[in-house]
Amino acid sequence: MKILLIGEYSNVHWTLAEGLRSMGHTVCVASNGDFWKNYKRDISLTRDKTRLSGLKLLIKTWYLLTRMRGYDVVQIINPMFLELRAEKIAHIYDYLRRHNKKVFMGAFGMDAFWVKCATSRPAVFKYSDFNIGDKDIVNDYTTTQITDWQSTPKANLNKRIADDCNGIIAGMYEYYTAYEKEYSHKLTYIPFPIECDITTPLQTYNTNRKIRFFIGIQKSRSIYKGTDIMLRALERLHKEHPDKCEILRAENVPYEQYKLMVENCDVLLDQLYGYSPGMNALLALAKGKIVVGGAEEECYQMLNEKELRPMINVVPSEEDVYNKLLWLVENREKIATLQQESLEYIRRHHLPLNVAERYLRFWNSK
Repeated sequence: MKILLIGEYSNVHWTLAEGLRSMGHTVCVASNGDFWKNYKRDISLTRDKTRLSGLKLLIKTWYLLTRMRGYDVVQIINPMFLELRAEKIAHIYDYLRRHNKKVFMGAFGMDAFWVKCATSRPAVFKYSDFNIGDKDIVNDYTTTQITDWQSTPKANLNKRIADDCNGIIAGMYEYYTAYEKEYSHKLTYIPFPIECDITTPLQTYNTNRKIRFFIGIQKSRSIYKGTDIMLRALERLHKEHPDKCEILRAENVPYEQYKLMVENCDVLLDQLYGYSPGMNALLALAKGKIVVGGAEEECYQMLNEKELRPMINVVPSEEDVYNKLLWLVENREKIATLQQESLEYIRRHHLPLNVAERYLRFWNSK
C-alpha cells in the first residue's frame, strides 16, 4: 500500500510510518516537524519567519502537490494540517481528495469538535483544558482556542473535512468522545504508536537514591497543560524533602534532547487535565518510567485493559498532585513494580507494528 501522512503531532505520524514500513508499505511523511521539536519527515513543510512566509509556504506546497497524488491512503493530522489559513487549506484538501483513493483525518488534538465538546454544558467531562465540572477555565490559551475554533473558517473547514473524508481516527478517549455523537459511522479509536525497546532489560529504580522527577515546560502552553500547577506541587515536595527527590526540567527543547532527559528520570509529570496519556507520557512509559498525569478509568476501558494501572492519575488540584508525589516518595519500594507495568502497558497497546495493523484494518474497511 502507498500511504501519505501529512502533518505532525509529537512524532505520531513518523512513528506510525516506521511501523507501516516494517510491514513493507511505502510511506511518505510530509510535515513541518511539529515546529521546534523538529521531528523527522520526508517532505519538509516548514514555514519560515520571514516576510511573506505564508505566501512562500503556499507556493512551495502547491509545487510539492505533484508528489502527493496517487496514494492509496492520505491521512491528515488535523483539519489545520498546514501552517496556512483555513481557506487555503480547503483548496489543498480538495486537491488531495481528487488525486488520491482515500483521505482520513486524525482527531489527535485541538480542533472545533474538541472545543465544542469540552465547552458544552452540562459538562461532558469531569474536567478538561476548558472546564472543571460546569465551571469554565478562563485563561489566554482557552480564550484564544474558543475564538479560533467556534464559528470561524477553521471550524467550517473542520466540519467540511469531517463530513467528506473516508474516516476519522481518534488517538485518545477525549477526542473520540468529541466526535462520537455525530460521526460514529466513520470514527474509530486507535492508540498512539510509540517506539519501545522490548529486548534490553529494564534498569529498575534503586531505592537508595533520590527520585528524579521530570517535567517538560512549553512556555506558551504551560497553563493550558497544567504544568504550572504540577510544577508548584513538585517544588513544594522538593522543598520539604530535598534529601529524597530532585527536579529535572526541560523548556522547549528539541525532541532528541528531550528523549535523553526522559532517560535520566524516574517519574514524568504530564497532562494535568487529560483523561488519557499523550505522546510525552507514552514515551516515558516506553522507557520504563512512571507517569503522573491524566489516566482516568475511561482510557483503560477504551483499550479493554483490566489489569495494568501503571500511571498515577491526578485531578486538576495542586493538593492532589502533591499528595500523589508524596506517596511515591514515601513508597519508593513500589516504584520498580510500576516501572515494569509501564513497559508491559506499552507492549500490550502501543507498539508501532501493532498500531499500524489497526490502522490498516480501518483504512481498508472504508
